[in-house]
Amino acid sequence: MRLTKQKRLSGQKGLSGQKGLIGAFIRSAAYERRFLAKNPWDLSMVLWIPLATVLLIWWIFSQIQITDLPIGVMDKDRGPIANTAVRYLEANPNLTVRQLYHSPAAVEAALLQRDIYAVVIIPEDFSRNISSSKPAPIVLQVNAQYGTHSGIIQTSVQSVIGTLSAGVEIQRLVKQGMAPSQAAIAYSPIGIQRISLFNAATDYQQFLASTVIPALLHILAMVIGATTIGRELRDKQIGRWYDFIESGHPDLTSIEANTKNDIKNDKTIAASTSAADNKTSVIDNKPRKASISVLLSGLLGKYFWPTLAYSLWSILALWLATPQQAVAISSIMATYVGLVLLMMLSFWLGAIFTLTSFSLRMGLSSTGFISAPSYAFAGVTFPYIAISDSAKHWSDALPLTHYLKLHIAQLQMQAPVAISLPIVYGLTLATVIAMFLAALLSKRALAHPERWGAR
Repeated sequence: MRLTKQKRLSGQKGLSGQKGLIGAFIRSAAYERRFLAKNPWDLSMVLWIPLATVLLIWWIFSQIQITDLPIGVMDKDRGPIANTAVRYLEANPNLTVRQLYHSPAAVEAALLQRDIYAVVIIPEDFSRNISSSKPAPIVLQVNAQYGTHSGIIQTSVQSVIGTLSAGVEIQRLVKQGMAPSQAAIAYSPIGIQRISLFNAATDYQQFLASTVIPALLHILAMVIGATTIGRELRDKQIGRWYDFIESGHPDLTSIEANTKNDIKNDKTIAASTSAADNKTSVIDNKPRKASISVLLSGLLGKYFWPTLAYSLWSILALWLATPQQAVAISSIMATYVGLVLLMMLSFWLGAIFTLTSFSLRMGLSSTGFISAPSYAFAGVTFPYIAISDSAKHWSDALPLTHYLKLHIAQLQMQAPVAISLPIVYGLTLATVIAMFLAALLSKRALAHPERWGAR
């Protein structure tokens, strides 16, 4: 027991003996490591929750294409051509005919219960009208509340009915004595050749999962940024934290030593320590004249472990996003650097929101307001060019928007790296500015102890 205490005290003296900015960084990192070791929830935000988020999102989109969307059919004709239409609908890989309905009430109930997302209505005399060369429309009623579902269903049904219509018309022309090849040209003299330039396989892992993961990590990183410095303000420990990173005193690592020797620092008015529950309560109302350079080093140390962890999760996210296609190593490196910069910027922005308001609650609310809807403004699911001018200004102010532009350009479009370098430079500049702003706000917070303790 005595040997263990001697080792711990020697380690504490080593921390206290570190001088300068490197010492402030090391002491702050050690301070944060001890806190994370004793607080499983905060450790989970750094380790297990982001890991689970990455794996869960990738598993959700493990089926890379949307297939077998359930639809219903109401066949009022029941003729041979109508039966052919139903078979064609069932054969389409994107659709599955869940059930044949016989009443509008049953169709409405199935739509409301989401048993089906659309219904194809084949009217009476459908086959007879076709045989008589009369218009024979088929009605598609689709639940447009689900944009992705309805878009796929409409495209697939249109393709099926177009194929059926072409076959019927070509057969009619052939019966009139026209050669099959000429009949095909006569029916559709102008054709369209579709060439998918990017994501030709309509891979939803590539389209959504690879971009949703950075968005969720961005949210978690901002929460960590807000809570890491916010808890020091909330618990009135920010002054004690600064004293420790500046000089190693008061010694936060030695509860027993504080109890025995009643250590008092000239920067701490009063400190009471309970060795029984291994907790330290501090009454501290003295302002500090803090050094910006020491604060900057201390904050870098405080966010060292989250930065390290999220750098690893960034590697995992990009590793999952790239094996489907050959991507240049330069593109992967540019994307990785951009993602790490986004995570770091998220930490600092969370800290800025909390330090600005002197309240952890307000800091968390601000991070949620900024980060949670940012994916909707990023131009991935809704076209950037189609949003209003005011929404564009808001989108341009969000760091996630710029990172996703880099991500899509490099990993999905395989654009030259030079196109995305301005984004990397911009994220770097924003991160550096945010770091210094967080240090300035920390200096202001240390000068106003009367505002510590706000929830």
